[in-house]
Amino acid sequence: MTPRQRRMVMVGAVIAGVAVAAFLGLTAFQKNLLYFYTPSQVSNGEAPKGYPFRVGGLVVQGSVKRMDGVDVKFDVTDGAATVPVTYSGILPDLFREGQGIISIGQMNEQGTFVASEVLAKHDENYMPPEVGDALKKTGQMPINYKDFQK
Repeated sequence: MTPRQRRMVMVGAVIAGVAVAAFLGLTAFQKNLLYFYTPSQVSNGEAPKGYPFRVGGLVVQGSVKRMDGVDVKFDVTDGAATVPVTYSGILPDLFREGQGIISIGQMNEQGTFVASEVLAKHDENYMPPEVGDALKKTGQMPINYKDFQK
């Protein structure tokens, strides 16, 4: 084998190695993405089955039910659809009915979103952009929220 052929084989091996590394990196990255879905999208079956995702909206008035210990059930709505959520853990201090929240978790077989984490807004003038956009589309944006996208 000539020096030029050896060099070409080495360049080919390096390119193949970089391609394999890029493929593995992108595959791992794709599995760790948490996409946001509105309650309407979840109700329409657009949310992934068996993979975690985020769902957000307003906690429905009168829907918060405290179970044994730290278990809680509540409903999240975007004004057009409602998704039941269960969560086992300590809720954020700012969590309350009518509150804009985002939950991270996945759907179970019974059609309930099982949350592993619940996030609430941090002050009166902020709402996660995904939740605000979904509420604006359905006309359910609460009056006390300022326009968070300027």
